[in-house]
Amino acid sequence: MSAVPLAAGAPCALPGSPLDLASGGIDACVHCGFCLPACPTYLALEDENDSPRGRIVLMRALLDGRVAPDDNEAMRHIDQCLGCRGCETACPSGVPYGALLEATRATINAHRPLPWMARAVLAVFAHEWLLRPALLIARALRATGLAHLAARTLPARLAMPFAMLASTARGSATHWIPAGAGDRAPTALLTGCVMEGLFTELNRATERVLTANGYRLSAAPGQVCCGALHAHAGDAETARELARTNIAAFEQSSAEVIVMNSAGCGAMCREYGHLLAHDARWAARAAAFSAKVRDASELLAAAGPLATPAVATPTRVAWDAPCHLEHGQRVVLPPLQVLQATGSITLIPLAGSDQCCGSAGVFNLVQPMVAERVLEPKLEAIAASGAEMVATANPGCLMQIGGGLILEGSRVTARHPVELLDAAYASRTPTR
Repeated sequence: MSAVPLAAGAPCALPGSPLDLASGGIDACVHCGFCLPACPTYLALEDENDSPRGRIVLMRALLDGRVAPDDNEAMRHIDQCLGCRGCETACPSGVPYGALLEATRATINAHRPLPWMARAVLAVFAHEWLLRPALLIARALRATGLAHLAARTLPARLAMPFAMLASTARGSATHWIPAGAGDRAPTALLTGCVMEGLFTELNRATERVLTANGYRLSAAPGQVCCGALHAHAGDAETARELARTNIAAFEQSSAEVIVMNSAGCGAMCREYGHLLAHDARWAARAAAFSAKVRDASELLAAAGPLATPAVATPTRVAWDAPCHLEHGQRVVLPPLQVLQATGSITLIPLAGSDQCCGSAGVFNLVQPMVAERVLEPKLEAIAASGAEMVATANPGCLMQIGGGLILEGSRVTARHPVELLDAAYASRTPTR
């Protein structure tokens, strides 16, 4: 299908739909094209329909009734969007593309079901009684080496999920005792689902590093998945249910700051106020929750962070900015300050570091071919950079890039900046 021009003043074919309610954002687009070089799928697929402005034309066509929401060929271009929001950073008109995409998918989902893979994954993450055994099985596959074996022996497309799982292995942990004074704001960590399930030690490292920099940590029992996967897929109601649970859980803590070490979770939690804006009971509570959300790197940068002397040969590290940190939350410099505080890292430039890696929630599971094409230039840039390690701050990015590196047989590993700072602190602090 070729993009069709906008029709001004046409009657709405989907009155009251999520897309209709968000349609003011469509009107903000002037089709200047600044978004094109910022869009990974446009660069990979070279189709105007797979660009932000092309998709906005399709959104308008949905509202005008020129395209039906169950038109699989037309909606394929909406399905193929990563939702990376790189176009928002590039847009001079302030088009709220991420909100438009979620509203479009929510509208489409009322007329045609999500792919079975997406439905299955979203169901698991929405229910603790499904999520816990699923993560237990995943950890068992990783611990026994079966994930790494499958990644090495299966055809590439089948091997990728196992490579992603294998990339989460971290070896034996070094525990050290932080000596923070605890004079900064009381803080609670959103432990997350994938983060706590597959990156458990990263969560503990985050807590140690924050404590070492003076933050007082408090628990928030009862928290659940942040709902980002559901919101991005158009399952807004489940996202709202999860948001309400999290808001109630953190209200019971003494935290003045809610800290995130996952870019996707952070972007989602900052938008709870928008997600629940029309819920009279929860709107104010959601807005208050969102106002407290900070990325871990922001808190560490505000604290200094406590630096370490260079005690080892410098490691060449390339920083790859997670989309939902740089574009979704507009947090750019703090992660670099965290990396520089390690004292033994040489930051080297990475071409396209602001471009998506192709993870995008469940995207790499339901759109593996597109995800592979988006990841390819990222892996090429990492190889060309000469980096010994690539740092990024989102579990999906760590797994997508890490899995790709494993499949390539690369010796480069993917790590979170907080992990690297934690290791630097441990090298000069008594262990237990």
